[in-house]
Amino acid sequence: MRVLVTIPFTNAQKHRLSRYSNDVEYIKMADVQPHDVADKEVIIGNIPKELIQHAKNLKWLQLSMSGYEGYPERMPEGAALTNSRGAFGLAISEHMLGMLLMLKKRLHQYHDNQKKALWQPMGTVTSVFESTVLIVGLGNIGLEFAKRVKALGAYTIGIKRDISNKPECIDEIYTLDKLDELIPRADVIALTVPNNPDTYKLMNEKRIYLMKQGAVLLNVGRGVLVDTDALNKALSEGRIMAGLDVTDPEPLPDSHPLWKQENCIITPHISGFFYLPKTLEYIVEIALDNMARYAEGKQLNNIIKS
Repeated sequence: MRVLVTIPFTNAQKHRLSRYSNDVEYIKMADVQPHDVADKEVIIGNIPKELIQHAKNLKWLQLSMSGYEGYPERMPEGAALTNSRGAFGLAISEHMLGMLLMLKKRLHQYHDNQKKALWQPMGTVTSVFESTVLIVGLGNIGLEFAKRVKALGAYTIGIKRDISNKPECIDEIYTLDKLDELIPRADVIALTVPNNPDTYKLMNEKRIYLMKQGAVLLNVGRGVLVDTDALNKALSEGRIMAGLDVTDPEPLPDSHPLWKQENCIITPHISGFFYLPKTLEYIVEIALDNMARYAEGKQLNNIIKS
């Protein structure tokens, strides 16, 4: 079994992988070339989508991200595609909480003042305690965020496709068709869903303007979940605040007006990457568990396409 790995394994993890194959090549994703994938049966980690057409012997691709956009339609016939869903809840939920507290406590403004050596109160602040938090998407990331704000005293409302089982950290649960009714109730709206036909421009101008005055919009799903022009307009008017780890377009051009919005925190799509070592541990564990399943002919976890 020829295997290509594009994520950084430790020596101990490489040893575990060697139980299943003695022909493993480790290459950084940015350095992968067509000839590197041509003879590989298994690829662990992301590769540039355009290289999949060269992977003629590919039987299974294990992505190192929770999404999968652009991969399924390029996969060879009969090859399995799996992702790393479940690895990112810790890192991304803490990132979301950090952005939320920063906005609610005006810490972004005080940090700006610090650089100016300006000792000046910036006015009233708000609290997560007794706020209503609407979480659109209750996968691993959404649930972990719900647990954290619930622990701080928030009232949580979740939106999910399957509402037959309500998680303990969620006070109310609905399907997406109730979104317009729920938006005006929320002090915080958190988007943790992927991009698909149901979620593209989910927060359009109409819905952004349904938000409470001073409400916070957090987006860690995909940039295209939000109408960027409408968001920029609402921010310019001081209607809402926003914490964005994803944008549309992405990367955000240096001339884009969102950069200048005072009540908008932007990070460059890094909340779920390998910057938290624990995230990488989770990703590798998912991959190694699936490798064991693959070698034994068992059903893979996190299947996107088979």
